Amino acid sequence: MRAFEVVSAFKDKDPIIPKRATDGSAGYDLSSVEDIVILPSEIKLIPTGLKARMPKTEALFVFPRSSLAIKKGLMMSNSVGVIDADYYGNPDNEGHIMIPLMNIKSVPVTILKGERVAQGIFLTYQKTDDDAPIQASRKGGFGSSGH
Repeated sequence: MRAFEVVSAFKDKDPIIPKRATDGSAGYDLSSVEDIVILPSEIKLIPTGLKARMPKTEALFVFPRSSLAIKKGLMMSNSVGVIDADYYGNPDNEGHIMIPLMNIKSVPVTILKGERVAQGIFLTYQKTDDDAPIQASRKGGFGSSGH
């Protein structure tokens, strides 16, 4: 029931289906599906061309790759991304996973197609004992459940 899939709008761009690098790796490497230039102090959403299907009791946590800041001068602008199970198939973009990167250098930085920029880890979460059922459903992507 847990899998990465290609978003229909990106099928012709051959996104890389994430894999763990070693048997002991927790994270699945997420790669850019196109070349992107990030100007100094700019934040850009890096498209992966992927969506993630998972059980309702899990979320995909997205962390920057450890070499991103040191080698590229880039950081995730939200530090850690949380992709909820109900983001999959949302009407805005099918649940497209995009990585918000900020350039902290004083020169433009290029991310190449196929370059690994983040890692996703599936984690189970818990609810409080008095958690009330919620009738609302997701209606969009980034920030759609917040106020």
